Amino acid sequence: MAKFLLLVLLVGHTVLGQDRDTVLLEKLMRGRPELFGKILSHPQKNQVQILYTQIDRDQNNVPHFKSYSYNLDDLHYFFPASTVKLPTVIFALEKLNELSIPGLTRTSTMITGADFTKQTSVEKDSSSASGLPSLEHYIKKILLVSDNDAYNRLYEWIGRAEINRRLSRHGLTTSRIVNRYAVKDTDETARHTNPIRFYDGQKLLYSQPGQFDPQNYPLDLTNTSMGRAYMDSSDRLVNKPFNMANKNAFSLTDQQKVMKKLLFPEVFTNEERFNLTPDDYRLIYAYMSKLPTESDYPHYDAVEYWPLYTKFLFYGADKEAESRPEIRIFNKYGDSYGFIIDNAYIVDFERKVEFMLSAVVQSNEDGIYNDDRYEYKEVCYPFMKNLGQLIYEFELGRAKKHLPDLSKFRLPY
Repeated sequence: MAKFLLLVLLVGHTVLGQDRDTVLLEKLMRGRPELFGKILSHPQKNQVQILYTQIDRDQNNVPHFKSYSYNLDDLHYFFPASTVKLPTVIFALEKLNELSIPGLTRTSTMITGADFTKQTSVEKDSSSASGLPSLEHYIKKILLVSDNDAYNRLYEWIGRAEINRRLSRHGLTTSRIVNRYAVKDTDETARHTNPIRFYDGQKLLYSQPGQFDPQNYPLDLTNTSMGRAYMDSSDRLVNKPFNMANKNAFSLTDQQKVMKKLLFPEVFTNEERFNLTPDDYRLIYAYMSKLPTESDYPHYDAVEYWPLYTKFLFYGADKEAESRPEIRIFNKYGDSYGFIIDNAYIVDFERKVEFMLSAVVQSNEDGIYNDDRYEYKEVCYPFMKNLGQLIYEFELGRAKKHLPDLSKFRLPY
């Protein structure tokens, strides 16, 4: 009986992934105290979590993964900000594919109505080539510059209940998506999503009524009460901790699981994969790696959205950094409430380097939330830049039995 219990414990230990290496990342960072010394001296204060995954190819170019972590705790809450937009993009395309309605595509005109308090409608989109909104155009805006309105429109199209069913279906067990962004969603308004219609010219292809989600999505998380005070919706200081217990959640483990399934569907069974077409994959790959200045529709001002605007890991959102053309970063970042998060797959085509890196760091010295006073430039951006480059340099020296064929990720821009 004792031997059986020991076997069960060992199997559970492996299944839960708790045998992941937790030494390497700290060792690498401690080797560069001038870059990481301050963060390492108080990682809990800066809420640092890191997940690094090496990719080794076999003789058939099939990827095999080995992960390393630092301070990783899927139940220690951090605000995921815009990182939740990546699964929302995927689920929007999954829903479209599963409806399988003749003539209904991701480029069909998408008209959003309004039938509940605070909802807004959309009938035009001046940033698209046609001047009309569509799922595809919203996806482009989300992946290029993390557009909040575009995310909200996909949230409304999928529906809150369906989003969370899909999170569960794909094994994303320490995550939930329960509200929009930048519209001051309340618990009530977040449950109601807009009516939506799709057209081909004047022909109605599909009509979806407004939806209501009565369900809650509890997670047993720690750290959901933060800081010493916050600014409320009327910009008044409230002298008590900021409660994040009912906000979106997306753990680093789940973030990287999404990235693996998205980029390497071939290593998953048909049942485990996302329900995406080859063209869906190409669309997502292109726009999550494309720079804002490489896009015509939508077009972005290079001053406001400089080339490396979204590439926190490796470039640190540095306006003066020069892009290295041999390197492409496939990522989804987030920034809010002092948190900077990035979930990335970094590729160097010339040197045959590839790896996944997901990280979160926060700086909020005054302990006040929602006051827009965070040390992004002083603490968070440099940390992300230094971390990405540290792992890249480590990868350059890592021997590989089989060099990867990365042609799948060489895309026309």
